[in-house]
Amino acid sequence: MPFGQVVIGPPGSGKTTYCRGMQQFMQATGRKVAIVNLDPANDMLPYEAAVDIADLVCLEEVMAELKLGPNGGMLYCMDYLAKNLDWLHEKLAPLEKDDYYFLFDCPGQVELFTGPGGGSVRAVLDELTGAQYHYRLVAVQLVDAHLCTDPAKYISALLLSLSTMLHLELPHINVLSKMDLVRQYGKLDFNLDFYTEVQDLGFLVHAMGSQPFSKKFRKLSQGLCEVVEEYGLVSFMPFAIQDKASLQQLMVAADKANGYCFATLRGHTPYPPEMLYGSADAGLSDRDIWLGMQEKYVNGEVVEGAAAEAGAETATGAGVEGGPARGSGHGVRGPPLPSPPAVRPTGAVMRFAVKEEEEEDGGKG
Repeated sequence: MPFGQVVIGPPGSGKTTYCRGMQQFMQATGRKVAIVNLDPANDMLPYEAAVDIADLVCLEEVMAELKLGPNGGMLYCMDYLAKNLDWLHEKLAPLEKDDYYFLFDCPGQVELFTGPGGGSVRAVLDELTGAQYHYRLVAVQLVDAHLCTDPAKYISALLLSLSTMLHLELPHINVLSKMDLVRQYGKLDFNLDFYTEVQDLGFLVHAMGSQPFSKKFRKLSQGLCEVVEEYGLVSFMPFAIQDKASLQQLMVAADKANGYCFATLRGHTPYPPEMLYGSADAGLSDRDIWLGMQEKYVNGEVVEGAAAEAGAETATGAGVEGGPARGSGHGVRGPPLPSPPAVRPTGAVMRFAVKEEEEEDGGKG
């Protein structure tokens, strides 16, 4: 029973870099990994592909002979692959026998995932995960973290993620990639957990400002946010390819999603249980992950004592009654938002304060 990840996301989101980095990380743990390049436009590969769609069909030749543009040529190539799955299985069969873990590097065009019947990529994945081949796959969708700096772009990313999840019908992990570069694009309006947990999106609509375009489509933006919230499916894992802890967290999440961590029960994996089951990082919660990313890549260093004092001073301000804290110097900006009817205290300032109170209570007990 082969296991693997289907790496998807918009063009430029870092799919190929992710495949290379994850391959190196997994190989360092003793796992055999094969990368399958399914992107015919990706002709500058930083890794050695075990299977390359370019051996089956050439995008440039398709565009020249059929007089198609880049997107039309891509659709033709993927349809051609969907009709020649025997070729793909013939290439994968020797690797399956050696218990390789697969990383499928997919193209980024949205049309390939949202076309009739789910698109041509869906047809390929349905065949692989069907009764004949029994692949156990998880979709890892990368979204560039810099989209969080623009509320309108972030809403678009939410809709893209939700649409892909509904069309592919696979175990799914959404990832905010390139977290180490997010500060180059400006400060975030809210703390990082606001973007990873995808809750209280009404604050996001307010953050769009009072520009004519934003005001004109405010109701539409509010409606789209409500759709995302009502489904309740989308959340993100922050990720930086150079961060070893980030790589391990994502690998463990993927292994649990596709069931690879249970493969040891069948005696097929010689790897230690603490790596397969993620118990080595059992102490890291989702809060620890986003908070570590916030301090390292969004804010820089955060001194807990100073943050707790700031939390005490602003206990009656926007950090408590106005939703996610803004303008506190912790990677946020702008004036406080008006208090909405339903609120919850969030933000690094209040979390540090709560943590200190819990520690004091524990010491008294």
